[in-house]
Amino acid sequence: MFTWAFIVIEAISAVGLVFLVLLHSGRGGGISEMMGGTIGQAAAGSTVVERNLDRLTVAVALVFTFATLTLDLRLQ
Repeated sequence: MFTWAFIVIEAISAVGLVFLVLLHSGRGGGISEMMGGTIGQAAAGSTVVERNLDRLTVAVALVFTFATLTLDLRLQ
């Protein structure tokens, strides 16, 4: 019963983690540039957006790690 719940949590967090990592800025402006911001606006507002995106990514990564370790211990 609980195994299926952890499988669903792991699958959702895996897809979410891929999506969040792809939203991060590479060499360009990332999510700020994607929303149509200019260079000045992207530099002014991207710090808060990027910081919150970093926090959300870490939280989803921790959920994924917890679900993976729990499944590993349950399926042994």
